Amino acid sequence: MTDARPPAGDEAAFIAAARSNDAAQFALVTERYRRELQVHCYRMLANYEDAQDMTQETFLRAWNKRESFKGHAALRTWLYRIATNACLDFLEKRNDRTPVPAGLPGADSEVRYLQPYPDRMLPEDPQESVVARETIELAFIVAVQHLPPRQRAVFVLRDVLGWPASKAADALELTVASVTSALQRARVTIREQLPDRRLDWRSPATHELSDDERGVVKSYMNAHERNDLDGLTALLLDDLRFAMLPEPGTVTVTAKDAVDGWVCGGLFQRGHDDWRCVATTVNRMPAAALYLRTPGDPEHRLFAIAVLHIVDGKLAELTGFDATGKPWLGLPPTLSSGEGPIVDESGARAAVTAVTAE
Repeated sequence: MTDARPPAGDEAAFIAAARSNDAAQFALVTERYRRELQVHCYRMLANYEDAQDMTQETFLRAWNKRESFKGHAALRTWLYRIATNACLDFLEKRNDRTPVPAGLPGADSEVRYLQPYPDRMLPEDPQESVVARETIELAFIVAVQHLPPRQRAVFVLRDVLGWPASKAADALELTVASVTSALQRARVTIREQLPDRRLDWRSPATHELSDDERGVVKSYMNAHERNDLDGLTALLLDDLRFAMLPEPGTVTVTAKDAVDGWVCGGLFQRGHDDWRCVATTVNRMPAAALYLRTPGDPEHRLFAIAVLHIVDGKLAELTGFDATGKPWLGLPPTLSSGEGPIVDESGARAAVTAVTAE
């Protein structure tokens, strides 16, 4: 199905670039869609680096197929169609990375390839990008990964982007009946994965952290920097869900067992570690970047990023990611010993500034 209207705006500029083989003009027209397409690929793949690659693949395919674009549909729609199919091709080749189905041994391993998404790389216009907070949070991204690839595509196009069934069917070369059936099955799985969440992902949602969230992040960072294990324990719900990726397994543990495990695992050495923390946000969620200074080293070095899901003033979920060697996070690799508290310089600055304010 196509939109019955003459080419205009970006569509006309794209057609002109295609006809003249003007690669520079092609890049100028399509680049404005990069961030929203990358978010779309991330929802499909749950991995920031893979999403980057598939976004670039989308532009390569668009250039190679430029003569096929006639301007009858919106350029954005055409690019999303290409991006979706690039992700489906990628998933077909990487089916070894499919999460273990729920109910089977090892199911709690969930998505080992999951990576956080830096807020500074989200589209700047939330109305244009359709990036509601709920559709980029880690729990939602993980839930979507439990859908088979084609169901995943249908669910994202229909329930996240709000495409009509006929438009999604055209993009995926399916019948409307097949799209409707796939969406019904996908919604059942999403309900199982997110039993307390709504299914209308298109409603406006706040992007700002609450005062409660900012306060918990500040307390979490202070406890780290003081090696205050009692203070850290007090912040955790007693049924904390914890994962440290890419290590396998998401576990539900008591607050005491969680802290004892971190001590035994070497994360804390009871008063001997020298931690510094930077408040940030990823996936529109509060997070803390953890920097560790080892004996004899004059600098604190980026160690991990802890993404926090906060419920009623407590940490309900803590997902840790190895942050070394990931410049795309936009975090400084080191902090000198004399630096004061800082906030990540990102698009989320306004949401987290108060975390480190005295």
